[in-house]
Amino acid sequence: MTDPVALVARSLADETRREFDRRVDEQAARVTDALRAGRFDSPGFGLGLELEAYAVDEAGRLARVPDAVFEGRCERELGRHNVEFNTEPTPFDGAGIAAQAAQLERRVRKAQSDAEADGLEIVLDAMWTRPPSEGTREYLAATAEREGVTLAENMTESARYYAIDNDVLARTGGEIALSVPGVEETFPSLLFESLTSSVQPHVQIPDVEAFPRYYNTALGTLGPVLALATNSPLLPPDLYDFEKRDESAGPTDPYALLEATHHELRIPVFEQSVNRAWEKVRVPLRIERTTDAIDRLVADQTCAPFLREWLADGDREEFADRFWELDHKRGTYWRWLRTVVGGQPVAEGDRWSVRLEYRPLPTQPTVAETVGLQCLVAGLLRGLVGAAHPIATLEREAAAASFYDAVANGLEADLALITADGDRTSDRDVIYDELFAFARRGLREQGVSDETIETYLSPLEARWTERTTPSRWKLERVCDRLDAGERFVDAVAGMQSEYVHRAGADEPITRWS
Repeated sequence: MTDPVALVARSLADETRREFDRRVDEQAARVTDALRAGRFDSPGFGLGLELEAYAVDEAGRLARVPDAVFEGRCERELGRHNVEFNTEPTPFDGAGIAAQAAQLERRVRKAQSDAEADGLEIVLDAMWTRPPSEGTREYLAATAEREGVTLAENMTESARYYAIDNDVLARTGGEIALSVPGVEETFPSLLFESLTSSVQPHVQIPDVEAFPRYYNTALGTLGPVLALATNSPLLPPDLYDFEKRDESAGPTDPYALLEATHHELRIPVFEQSVNRAWEKVRVPLRIERTTDAIDRLVADQTCAPFLREWLADGDREEFADRFWELDHKRGTYWRWLRTVVGGQPVAEGDRWSVRLEYRPLPTQPTVAETVGLQCLVAGLLRGLVGAAHPIATLEREAAAASFYDAVANGLEADLALITADGDRTSDRDVIYDELFAFARRGLREQGVSDETIETYLSPLEARWTERTTPSRWKLERVCDRLDAGERFVDAVAGMQSEYVHRAGADEPITRWS
């Protein structure tokens, strides 16, 4: 059965959910046994990356990606305007980093070239702000009903996406609310999550028993790393209606909005698109054993279950087939830090692996800065754990508070760190001195040359020393245009056009004058 509406109906049936959960329980037990037996140990550290982007037309407005683009090395994402790039895993060393950068560069350039044939441009950005011709509300709210299933017209035609959407809508009364500074809105679909684009580094951990140390260490880094990366401070201007607002409902003029808005709106947008139904998108708890990650996945609310035989025939031999339902459930386990078991091996001889997926980071303006974040995350984890750094003991509550303050305030966030000496600090100079020192240490321990380290880390370190991030640049440019007498909608459009132009020149954000 391939009709997406029929698949959605089957996915939402109670009997499907019961059978799906039964299979997940069985598969999880087998994976847990394999983890305990060391079958997920791998020869070395590995790297991978996911990067999302969107398309705009010649006028800079949001556009739907033509089918021809997906004939290259990229994938569809939630919205028809979205495109996703994935790198094949490589060893975590100098050659592996170079291979990651080369893969990503080739795939992005190929998609951009294919899009240009249709008069479009692929933009590396975390939040689109130039609406399509019909307007943001109209684009995100366009739906059709078919056999009791809601189909968002600008959602990628995918039974999985439709099923997730309808499962959420069934639990929210048919509409989902969005509440951020300046916007109180409801939508008839979770498609508004496609306002956002992200970059997600993956780090393969060779030792299953050591995995909790890496996981808990990563948890403590979420706030400081996100604060360096923020890139989504504004929604499309037609979602803000200053004339109809009063002070009790939020900012009443553009300047007040620029003061009140979050530096990383994609976090609350994604959280609210799903969490009105279940609290699935959040900072996770610490883990004590690697198997804790499997236990929590199994205990998580099931969303839009699919059974493998609906989509594929044949024997279950490889990991992806044997544990299909478990992996499908992981796809709706939207923690900002996520464990991935199985997956594509890094090198010949690897069979299974366990890796950490670092999920809160927004898409960056350039490929080089994207790879820089990959190097920062991987280097940090390697360096901090290798030095037995006590950041892994930072309480989950403190790590979460640091993270959400970074969401709101970017580089001005109230961050938390336990230093190498075991002292608790909120001094951002101390925090970033340690983070970059240990990231460099971790990269060197993996044999990465000093030249490569500085190529990728120095531009990110300059963000801290110069107090510049993509979100701050965006807010300052809009403010400058308002000061020059432009209307808010024109100020945002002008800023966005400049962003696209400068990002296309491949210069890091700290060199944008």
